[in-house]
Amino acid sequence: MKMPETARYTALVARNSKQAALDMSKVLQVEIQAEQEKIDQISLKDNNNFGLFTRQFARRHGMHLLGTTTTWFLLDIAYYSSNLFQKDIYTAVGWLPPAAEMNAIHEVYRVSRAQVLIALCGTVPGYWFTVAFIDYLGRFFIQLMGFFFMTVFMFALAIPYDHWTKKENRIGFLVMYSLTFFFANFGPNATTFVVPAEIFPARLRSTCHGISSAAGKAGAIVGAFGFLYAAQSKDKTKTDAGYPPGIGMKNSLIMLGVINFAGMMFTFLVPESKGKSLEELSGENEEDGNEVSDQQQASETAIASRTVPL
Repeated sequence: MKMPETARYTALVARNSKQAALDMSKVLQVEIQAEQEKIDQISLKDNNNFGLFTRQFARRHGMHLLGTTTTWFLLDIAYYSSNLFQKDIYTAVGWLPPAAEMNAIHEVYRVSRAQVLIALCGTVPGYWFTVAFIDYLGRFFIQLMGFFFMTVFMFALAIPYDHWTKKENRIGFLVMYSLTFFFANFGPNATTFVVPAEIFPARLRSTCHGISSAAGKAGAIVGAFGFLYAAQSKDKTKTDAGYPPGIGMKNSLIMLGVINFAGMMFTFLVPESKGKSLEELSGENEEDGNEVSDQQQASETAIASRTVPL
């Protein structure tokens, strides 16, 4: 209830510079003067009021939306599969004993300890690396690098899978498995929700981000249910009760590697947003495909200089 609307939306879409200035004055704790006449000048010249289902949006941002939705969808298939079924993966390689050999409390303790170890070594550091380097390396590079190394490490786990099931090789398996989580978070698990918030026009930004996010949740559903069935043993006598035979853990990990590789390919549809203003990224500084007049660009720059995205 206390959170203000973003100043760009209030100023550029709702055309209320006074409210935008008031909101940002509270957020930044500095005095900001409203410049309604500049908003009105932009409104008179603005030819960018195209909707989501228009040819102009498809021409300008259609491939971008395809890139953000697909990469988020593919990431969540791989990430949720790996994250939700850590226990099954650890049991398959022999790091955890089968559930039948433990009581309930012991099982909870062993599984929790394993997951905390992976989180401390891979998941959490990956996010902090993104925070530290995202404005230096850029969103595109971090996402591409993340998908690349997720692909490499997943194939490194899957192809010599029988090698990792030997007791003396389990530490190596855990190191590489934690690295897949590290590069997921120092990679697409961070950038896929950052980029859609930056590259679309102000009036469509939340909608496009919501569409991209919904695609990610669909991927999570596919990953959660798909891996559960796919990872079942090919031998019917070794499957979990109530499940049909699957393709086995090795082939399931190979499949996740292929999905990560596909995510890397679709990343090329997503533009780099490092060091660019939101207006420049979304094309709101363009008029019918051309650069806007110096007066209009100066007006939008003045607005942008007084606001920050929330």
